[in-house]
Amino acid sequence: MSRVIVITSGKGGVGKTTVSANLALSLAAKGKKVVAVEGDIGLNNLDVVLGVEDKVVYDAGEVAMGKATVMQALVPINDRLSLFPATTGALNIVTADIFVDIIKELKKSFDYVLIDSPAGIEDNFHRAAMGAEEGLLVTTPHIPAVRDGYKTVKVLASYGITKVGLVINRVRGEYVADKMMLSPDEVAKVMQIPLYGILPEDDFVNLYGIADVKNKRSGIGYSYSLLASYVDGSDKKLYDCVSQYGGFIGKFRRWLNI
Repeated sequence: MSRVIVITSGKGGVGKTTVSANLALSLAAKGKKVVAVEGDIGLNNLDVVLGVEDKVVYDAGEVAMGKATVMQALVPINDRLSLFPATTGALNIVTADIFVDIIKELKKSFDYVLIDSPAGIEDNFHRAAMGAEEGLLVTTPHIPAVRDGYKTVKVLASYGITKVGLVINRVRGEYVADKMMLSPDEVAKVMQIPLYGILPEDDFVNLYGIADVKNKRSGIGYSYSLLASYVDGSDKKLYDCVSQYGGFIGKFRRWLNI
């Protein structure tokens, strides 16, 4: 049975689009058939992050005008992952009702429909959320992002989306250990939703924020694999961003900032 998940945030700049792209890639690597849907029409970047901006022929706008079918607009990323694009030109053409119809069509062909939503709770967010059945709220462990994220969870509930998981991005384990940053548990307690994933601040990403999952030193690659397992229900393990900074050796690592 297909699952439709809107990936959103209360505040811009928390890494929502890169989380959307990396989760889509990680679920596809687990054998799931996935479509990443550009729901941030007007400020679309999902095609750029996935490296296919030059391969878009049709988008949501052409589908809305009847110039292309939903399946014709899909851009293949790999054997199990596709992108459904939406460029700036579709902004005033794709209504919430049309977007919902597009999502219904995609559900017929994919295990996961992941909608990259705009940040905030304005009209563009309304359009992206209307077609979803579940939500993933992306935040960083900073008070303004957490505060805005909490408001967004309430708005999702007003749409009938009550199954919402929390993804905390850009966690610095050494800062959490030194109590200079909110811990994932503290953020989850404030948000009052289940914690699905913890993503560390990590250098093992490319220019667009895609994680290097093949590098064994890449904490971010491993954490995305864990997030995908949590989402699909095969495992409930969370990335431990603090363990390497515990004890005497950990304190020494923090002192050296490594």
